[in-house]
Amino acid sequence: MSTEPVPSIARNNRREFLKTSTTLAAASIPYFAWSEKAFANNDKNDRPQIGCIGMGGMGNGDARDHTQFGDILAVCDVDMGRTRKAKNDELIGKGKADTYEDYRRVLDRADIDVVSISTVDHWHVKIAVEALEAGKHVFCQKPLTLTLEENQIIREACHKHKDLTFVVGTQQRQDRGRFLRAVNMVQKGLLGDIRKITVGIGDCPTGGPFKPELPPAELDWYMWLGQAPLVNYLKERCHYNFRWWYEYSGGKFTDWGAHHIDIATWALSQNGVGQGPTEIDGTDAKHPVPYKEGYATVDHSYNTSHDFNVVCKFEGDVEMHVTSRADNGILFEGSKGRMFVSRGKIAGKPIEENWDKDQFTDEDVRRLYKGKPHEGHKHNFYRSIREGGLPVSDAFTHVQMMNTCHLCTIAARLGRKISWDPVAEQITGDDQAAAFFANTPTPGFEIHRVEETKAEPSEATTDSKAVKATAE
Repeated sequence: MSTEPVPSIARNNRREFLKTSTTLAAASIPYFAWSEKAFANNDKNDRPQIGCIGMGGMGNGDARDHTQFGDILAVCDVDMGRTRKAKNDELIGKGKADTYEDYRRVLDRADIDVVSISTVDHWHVKIAVEALEAGKHVFCQKPLTLTLEENQIIREACHKHKDLTFVVGTQQRQDRGRFLRAVNMVQKGLLGDIRKITVGIGDCPTGGPFKPELPPAELDWYMWLGQAPLVNYLKERCHYNFRWWYEYSGGKFTDWGAHHIDIATWALSQNGVGQGPTEIDGTDAKHPVPYKEGYATVDHSYNTSHDFNVVCKFEGDVEMHVTSRADNGILFEGSKGRMFVSRGKIAGKPIEENWDKDQFTDEDVRRLYKGKPHEGHKHNFYRSIREGGLPVSDAFTHVQMMNTCHLCTIAARLGRKISWDPVAEQITGDDQAAAFFANTPTPGFEIHRVEETKAEPSEATTDSKAVKATAE
């Protein structure tokens, strides 16, 4: 495989194009006529060069989307079978992309401008931080983080590299007819004072005991595990099913929770710095295997909670029920009315009677899109690279929301109430629960922590500021 960079003239032209566009945007963000087709048909030297890391189902889907806007030079996965398949996919590698097993070889390449990360969850932050440090724009799948500490680590990295665009794959934020409409309606007070939100995220599968076996020859199991504890290979731990093990993910709390809790906290304007729940009650949560002090006592079966109703209390006496026992979606209950929204529908009397008539305009959508026009998820990513400014699915509000997801996980694992100080970002009054703030990585796989840079208010409070500006 070739690792030769593109000729310096081409690379410099493209780099200069991206750099100049971002610099101009810093002075005054332009909003010119733009479309996927127009951007995709730029001179080849101006099209971003892309490296894709993680080539499973989501990784392939993301890669195909990226090719509308740039050219994929490299594909990478610790499963070389997946990498070869992506290379030869006529919509991804087209038989030309270089293949790598080690993501660091992708980051080493000076000719790659954009990195797309669609690995298992516990690898997201490590790769993303190193990609930013290497000067790459980053698209990373959700959930972005595995722990509360990782939220701080990636936020600090994004503050340091605010000249680079970072987008999280929470694509529900692009759904104008359902999720954006619901967020707008809540933020404008059309449902009255919100009293309760039910976030239905479904249950996890149960299974096991599974039998250890030798890992496939094409899979680097040690590298797949990375910072996670060393264990024997089980095919049920790997690839898609990693979600049902707390060692690598948070079960449904971070799988669907990263989508629906995101919409709920966005609507509440509770995803800014210093915001979040203050009490999280995990007493009504069951697990498919025995637990002791928050840890599964067996390592051969799925261990994430499969039956739960975790209650989070926010300021203003708002209760958010994160549950496996409700329809998948979000039910908002206010003093004036109720509304349910999911990927399939938006319903309730406020919708049937169009309570938001003349109050859900293009300008309202532009506000939710942080000043940019409404468009698809990848469109918004590449526009943000070109014009500057925050994308609709930014890392700063995402990690605030992920605090709630991780706190639900911790409370459920311990089976009790825990208290959270959202300003200090600490679990209080419970040393055992506070110990879940971070994981101890396998030596050699530590996550790099960049030197902390002070947040700019516009980065940290974008969504809540937008609401206040509208109210005023």
